[in-house]
Amino acid sequence: MGKLRVEFHGDGPERTKLLIRLAAKAAFASFDYPFDGEVCIELANDEKIREYNRDHRKIDRATDVLSFPLNDFYRGEPQEAYSGLLDPVSGRLPLGDMVISLERARAQAKEYGHSAARECAYLTVHSMLHLLGYDHVDEGQEKAAMREREEAVLSVMGLSRRVDDQN
Repeated sequence: MGKLRVEFHGDGPERTKLLIRLAAKAAFASFDYPFDGEVCIELANDEKIREYNRDHRKIDRATDVLSFPLNDFYRGEPQEAYSGLLDPVSGRLPLGDMVISLERARAQAKEYGHSAARECAYLTVHSMLHLLGYDHVDEGQEKAAMREREEAVLSVMGLSRRVDDQN
């Protein structure tokens, strides 16, 4: 089974980084890939993520998480031979980048009535799934498949959604 390397940019509490690292690794491990992967995670505030959202998506507002995939996956499956995509130095498959607004995560945790830890883990798993080819462009099967995988990963981490969570 492949392992995931997580690189951080930006400031954040070490406990939060540890949780985010564990969530990213849990999402990756849920696919049992035969290759190692790597992901870059930037921890930001609302102002910084708003800049990214404006510059990359032309949406001038803060958001909770942004995902920038580097390779073509569909529901966790590489859509081309991954061997040619491995970094020649590290031997890992670069999956992409994510930006998480810790400020937005704390606000949403309060809004949804659960812990900031659960929200950070959820946003990380959500973003990892985007990097691995999941999407929620509609309210149909794509979104349902993504939500099912998110909850499975969070459940393994002991952070499954409570019935009263709105997220």
